[in-house]
Amino acid sequence: MPLTLDDFDYCLPRELIAQFPPPERGASRLLRLAGDALSDSRFAELPQFLQAGDLLVFNDTRVIKARLYGVKASGGKVEALVERITAPREALVQMRASHPPKPGTRLKFEAAIEAEVVERRGDLYLLRFGASAGVFELLEQYGHVPLPPYIAHAERSEDAERYQTVYARNPGAVAAPTAGLHFDQSMLARLRAKGVQFAWLTLHVGAGTFQPVRVNDLAEHRMHSERYEIPQATAQAIAAARAAERAVIAVGTTSLRALESAAREGAPGAADDNGLRSAAGETDLFITPGYRFRVVDRLITNFHLPRSTLLMLVAAFAGMEPMRAAYGHAIRARYRFYSYGDAMLIDRIPR
Repeated sequence: MPLTLDDFDYCLPRELIAQFPPPERGASRLLRLAGDALSDSRFAELPQFLQAGDLLVFNDTRVIKARLYGVKASGGKVEALVERITAPREALVQMRASHPPKPGTRLKFEAAIEAEVVERRGDLYLLRFGASAGVFELLEQYGHVPLPPYIAHAERSEDAERYQTVYARNPGAVAAPTAGLHFDQSMLARLRAKGVQFAWLTLHVGAGTFQPVRVNDLAEHRMHSERYEIPQATAQAIAAARAAERAVIAVGTTSLRALESAAREGAPGAADDNGLRSAAGETDLFITPGYRFRVVDRLITNFHLPRSTLLMLVAAFAGMEPMRAAYGHAIRARYRFYSYGDAMLIDRIPR
């Protein structure tokens, strides 16, 4: 029987949704899932679960201050969340307003930034900014950290640091690749000392990552598109790990989606089932149970929302029943969920 949206539902007590990060990066818990086996650990113990020569693949995207608050010329309040910057002074945004703004509507954000609605594209609006500075510069100066909708507290100064990985360097994401939030420089140094290898890619996480799946038949769902780039050095590192029979470990679902997108048959830069070449482009890859993984052997990830595409990806990687057992265990054991929550280390189910 085909899977439906209801197959990925679960009941989460609200108090388990992490509202703040732990006092220190790496202080979170770690739930290990290998086949049907579950074990509780601490993220600080991650090095003991990896071997010399294993390859960790990190997403080095940098979260931009993508949220803006403003008013229409009529005085009505608006809130914009930049989905992506399309030109030096243009951006596609999600918009919240009492009445949807029409093309030609003038907006003023943060009492300083003039913008005009150019057109509507589906659920998004194209805005053209009137300042001489580019959109990136305006957001850095006036924007707010785009905390997820399930984090209820107002933005705090520490969020600018903690809702960002320590290795972030390529600006463009409007949501953090949250599995990477657990790593600090001390952990990276310990892993290097053990001989674990690192590689980097970029996938700019879009605001669509928080959009609900609105159809019960998963075959009808269309994923949002996100930009990614896999450098040649990363493709070579994956080939070397494969040759040495070491694990390729994706740090986060975003890294996994980028790698698997590049390796899909017919994808730009795709090679074969055993590796991939450097690639860049857009991915709308929707991974559900039954997907055949080509690149990634293990996955480090946080706990994901019910009925979400990320939970479906985890179920494809770990298996439906192991995923359900793991989430049930995590709830009973009072793990912290979502962006600021705890982590999992998952072994891929055998092909």
